[in-house]
Amino acid sequence: MSPALILYRLLTRALEPLAPRLLDARAKKGKEDPIRVDERLGITRTPRPDGEIVWLHGVSVGETLSLLPVVERLRATRPDLNILVTSGTLTSANLLARRLPQGVIHQFAPVDTPGAVDAFLTKWKPVVGVFVESELWPNLILESHRRGVKLVLASARITEKTVAGWRRFPGAARKILSAFDVVLPQDGVSADRLESLGARIDGHVNLKLAGDAPPHDGAAFTKLSAAIGDRPVVVAASTHDGEEIAIVRALDKLTDRLCLILIPRHPERSAAIATALTRDGYRFALRSQGRQPDGDTDLYVADTLGEMGLFLRLADVVVMGGSFSAALEKPPVGGHNPLEPARLGKPAVTGPDMTNWAAVTEALVEAGGLRIVAAPWDLPGVLVPLLADDKAAKAMGDRGRRAAAEAGSGLERLIDSLQPLLPPPPARTRR
Repeated sequence: MSPALILYRLLTRALEPLAPRLLDARAKKGKEDPIRVDERLGITRTPRPDGEIVWLHGVSVGETLSLLPVVERLRATRPDLNILVTSGTLTSANLLARRLPQGVIHQFAPVDTPGAVDAFLTKWKPVVGVFVESELWPNLILESHRRGVKLVLASARITEKTVAGWRRFPGAARKILSAFDVVLPQDGVSADRLESLGARIDGHVNLKLAGDAPPHDGAAFTKLSAAIGDRPVVVAASTHDGEEIAIVRALDKLTDRLCLILIPRHPERSAAIATALTRDGYRFALRSQGRQPDGDTDLYVADTLGEMGLFLRLADVVVMGGSFSAALEKPPVGGHNPLEPARLGKPAVTGPDMTNWAAVTEALVEAGGLRIVAAPWDLPGVLVPLLADDKAAKAMGDRGRRAAAEAGSGLERLIDSLQPLLPPPPARTRR
């Protein structure tokens, strides 16, 4: 083992006694679930089911959502296997509680100390572990490998800054990456970077491009649709600080009445959004308070989790948030998944900051299913023609839907790569 990894293990073991206190402090700040905080130490009251376990790990909301199609496919093709999903944030845990099928287990991922990792792996004994994106925790990965867990690094995305950090410890990087049986980066750029650190690349998979349209509650759709009536609907999806008020001001200049639904990427920001809207004199309703966009309210703040599919289905046009940072002089976000509206055949508009989704953005723009504007105040020039011409809006949405279908083939590649690593299915008994 490289000196850097030996030192890392010694340091994490020495600091391990501080972990419970640090986790309790995070829980008091609302950053950990106080009831389930011991899961971060590998301790849980959830019983382990009999049989083999496939373990899927993602860090936050985007990564864990990208695992849902993998869960569904494994359950359909290998119902004999148990599935354990781990994540690292409260938001992802709350979302998974709503979206994971019954029988799939969720746990918070253990902190990367030897004791927590040992307790977690001893409890669950997974046979295969799939890590989404590029969180390379040395103790967790190397101890899993030592115990014979088959490991897959899927949909891996790694920045040049991260690569530069690992290049200071080349032996450690090679050791960690060699623990993976299969490495499937998101794209060629990440593949080159991982290969430069010693990874053996087995192909490309971007799970965020896979999957179906987000689900929705039919009864809630009917109720909201009735409340909105015949007003055209613009949905601003996954918005960040500054974008909400900028989009509201831009669309406030339109002469025709519409219903604008704001979906903040982080619902806990709803109080700040409400303050900004109130300051500017706007009437609005908060979904978290159980209110509806009634006849006197054209502005609806959808400050809840797990309802993106509902609001996208209500939309006539979708504006993608997290993409206007430069115009608003905010730190870059990199955009959010434009495939979500495209899968539902919704015409969409985005700002220029889509660095996290560059390839799929280019494909959707080239197909004619997505438009790019420089700033929120440029939105009316694109939205007004689309809202005035149903046929043109539908054609744009259909082009996006076709492009999204072509982009989502990575799931099959991952499932094919997993097959040789999974335990053989039980023999069928003859009757």
